[in-house]
Amino acid sequence: MNRFPLAAVAGLFIIATITHAATAHPNVVFILADNQGAWQLGCYGNPDIRTPNIDRLAKEGIRFTRALSSNPVCSPTRATFLTGLIPSQHGIHSFLEPKVLMGPQAYDALAEFHSLGKILREEGYVCGLSGKWHLGDCLQPSNGFSFWVTKPDGGTREFYDQDVIENGQVRREEGYTTDLWTRRGIEFIEQNKDHPFFLYLAYNGPYSLGPLMLNPARNRHAEYYADKVFPSFPRDAMHPWQFENKKFHNSLTAIRRMAAETSGVDDGVGEIMATFKRLGLDENTLVIYAADQGWMGGQNGMWGMGDHFRPIGAHELMMQIPFIFRQPGRIPAGQVSNDIVSNYDFMPSVLSYLGLADKMPQQPKSPGRDFSPVLRGETIPWDNVMYYEMETCRAIRTDRWKCVLRHPDGPHELYDMQADSQERSNLYGQPGTDPIRAELTQKLNEFFARYADPQYDIWKGGKSKAKRLVETPAASAIPPQK
Repeated sequence: MNRFPLAAVAGLFIIATITHAATAHPNVVFILADNQGAWQLGCYGNPDIRTPNIDRLAKEGIRFTRALSSNPVCSPTRATFLTGLIPSQHGIHSFLEPKVLMGPQAYDALAEFHSLGKILREEGYVCGLSGKWHLGDCLQPSNGFSFWVTKPDGGTREFYDQDVIENGQVRREEGYTTDLWTRRGIEFIEQNKDHPFFLYLAYNGPYSLGPLMLNPARNRHAEYYADKVFPSFPRDAMHPWQFENKKFHNSLTAIRRMAAETSGVDDGVGEIMATFKRLGLDENTLVIYAADQGWMGGQNGMWGMGDHFRPIGAHELMMQIPFIFRQPGRIPAGQVSNDIVSNYDFMPSVLSYLGLADKMPQQPKSPGRDFSPVLRGETIPWDNVMYYEMETCRAIRTDRWKCVLRHPDGPHELYDMQADSQERSNLYGQPGTDPIRAELTQKLNEFFARYADPQYDIWKGGKSKAKRLVETPAASAIPPQK
């Protein structure tokens, strides 16, 4: 019998190993914060809040400066990240009620879609969730996830001594839940370090809403922020459209609590990154840091997100999110992209980056675009436009303009974002704006006519999986302005 020399066998083994390493899909860690505007982070210019670990992610990868969420509320935006679909496609226009999350009426709100976790599981990934779900039945793992540690509700009453779900049971977590999500995320990474894994580390911080904002912080950052005055937070007269959160305006207690919880999430990012280094996973792991939607902390006299205003809001800072991608050796360090991208672009871009572009579902057809070449340092043609909706409020944002339309009777808004980035001068109906209003309105209507599922198209009488905040009669979309 002929035998290969031992050296030849070893050589073949090394070649096979190198080939496997070159073609294997990288691990994916998607870190998602809750209610966090890009402007709150050091790498986006905030001088008052300490976020050294998130800042390091940006320094070692690519930071998008104009990433805009297509909705200002957690359930819809998280559904969009995981499906590539907009609310009028996946049917979640606002936050899901508690009865959808726990109890006899609970159900998986994404069941009919081929979501990101399902696709990655089919491609050999082990998928784990640690943190907030808020997309239906919280008690049972779903959407491709086998590791499942979450919370039984969507909102956050506090970050200490709260109920969590683990091993299919609700239990009380004694201590800081932000640290719990980090610990469980690290445990998942350690358990699966020898296999491709997808970790969805979905923090419910910094949150910045509800009665907890008037409670002093208790984490390790509380003492540091206890005497800070935060010049980066404008002190402005309350906006007349403010509907909720009125007691937080210009409150240093609320601002300090938000800052401490932001830094608490940043601590978790640092521990996750240290785990990659310790386990030798740094270069084979794509890390993404984002938030579900933006948040306002006093700008234009506004506090919160779109659902906290009447009429429902579509201000830029309710939409703008941090969006950072890092993988040493594949994503060049120190990149900044000024392209307008959205959370509905996330799933097609991530799948393409992983070499799985052909796995992107075609029904329903996502409006998402593939920006993955930009992650690798390439320049590609890109149309700087995105679309936004929350129930009766829809908007289009282009390089220069933003147009906000509210069905059926307004009020409507039009801003020249180059001349008026703070959106203080509404040009809708002003002399000379008819052509741009007509153009933007037509584009917005064409977009939703192409992508909206009639059963979830609220402007045309469709329903929602979430309880409606604003009820309106059925009617057609606002016609283009002549």
